[in-house]
Amino acid sequence: MAKSEPSKFAAAAVIYAGFAVYLYQPHFKDFDKLQYLLVVNVCLASLGCFLLSRRWLSKFAGSFFAGAIYGFGPFALDLAKFHPTAALMTAAIPWLFCPAAFWQPFFRRKRSKCEPEAKLKWRWVSVPLSVLPFLAIVLFFGVSARVRLFPIPTQVKLHLADLACLPAPLVMMKQSLTLVGFYHVPIAALIMGVSILLTARRLGIAVIFTAGTILAFCDSFLDISPIIWLAIPLLCCSVLIGIGMEALALAGPTDKNWVLATAVIMTVLSITALLLAPKYYNIFAGLGAKHANLLVNTAKMYILGAVAAAIIFFMARAKLRIAALRWLVLCSAMAVDIFLGARFIVDKIF
Repeated sequence: MAKSEPSKFAAAAVIYAGFAVYLYQPHFKDFDKLQYLLVVNVCLASLGCFLLSRRWLSKFAGSFFAGAIYGFGPFALDLAKFHPTAALMTAAIPWLFCPAAFWQPFFRRKRSKCEPEAKLKWRWVSVPLSVLPFLAIVLFFGVSARVRLFPIPTQVKLHLADLACLPAPLVMMKQSLTLVGFYHVPIAALIMGVSILLTARRLGIAVIFTAGTILAFCDSFLDISPIIWLAIPLLCCSVLIGIGMEALALAGPTDKNWVLATAVIMTVLSITALLLAPKYYNIFAGLGAKHANLLVNTAKMYILGAVAAAIIFFMARAKLRIAALRWLVLCSAMAVDIFLGARFIVDKIF
C-alpha cells in the first residue's frame, strides 16, 4: 500500500461520515437507538467499496465516487424501509471481497521470486476467497432466523418490473418495492466501465455479477431474502463506474467514439424522460404532477451527464488532456446528482 493510501482512506471516511450525518440528521429526532445503525451502515458500505476499488483504480476521485455510489445509492438507502440490520450485510459485502481482490497483488509483491508454476497455483486461492461474501449472506440469514429476526421479508426478490428503476429510480420509488440501479450521471461512467470490462475480458467479475443477479431473481431458500444478493452486482457496477470515470478522464483521440456514444445514450435517456413527462401532467386533477416533475428533473440530470460527456469528447477530439478540468467536470456532475438523489430518497423514506 502506498504511503498516501491511509490519508486518502481517512479523507474518504470523513467525507462519507459528514454526508451521512447531513442526510439523516433532520430525522434523528424520530430515530430509536437501533436506527442510528443506518448512518454507520452507509459509511461502512461506502468505505468498503472505496477500499475494494483501490485494487483497480489509481485516482482518489474515481474510488471516492465508486464508494459513494454504492453506499449512498438508491438500493442501499432504500433498505432503510426494512429492519436497520438489513443494510449491515450490504455494508459488509465489499469488505468480504477485499481478500480475493488483494490476494494476487500481495502475492506478486511478496513472492516475486517464486517459480511461475507456483504463482499460477497460488493465484487460484482468490477463487474460494471470492465465495466469502456468498457464504456470509447465508450465515447472516441463518443466524437471524435462529434468533427470530427477519431483516428483510423472504418474499422480497427482484422482478423484471423492478428493472424500470434502472433509468429512473426516483420516479419509480413509489411504484416499486425495491429500488435498483444508480442515479443518472453515473450511467455515463458505467457505460465506459462496462466497455473496458468487455475489452479486458475479466471473466471472474462477470461470473460474480451474473451469480448475484440470478440469485436476486430466484425464490427464497434457507430463509434468505433474495433481494440481498442484488448488492453483489451493484457493487461490481459501482467499481466499474469508478473505472469508467478514470477512463473518461484519460480518454484520448482513439477513445472519442466511446465517449461520443456515451453522450448520445445520455441524451436519448434525457429526451425519453421529457417525452414521458406530459403523460403524467395530463392525468386528471393534476394527480400525476409529482411524477411529471420527477421526470423533468430526471431529464435535467441526464442532460448534465450528456454535457459532461460531450465536453470530454471535444477535449479528446482536440487532443486536449487537461486532466484536472476533466475531473472537475465529472466530479461536479456526479456530486450534484448524488447529493440531490440521496436527499430525496432519505426524505421520502422518513
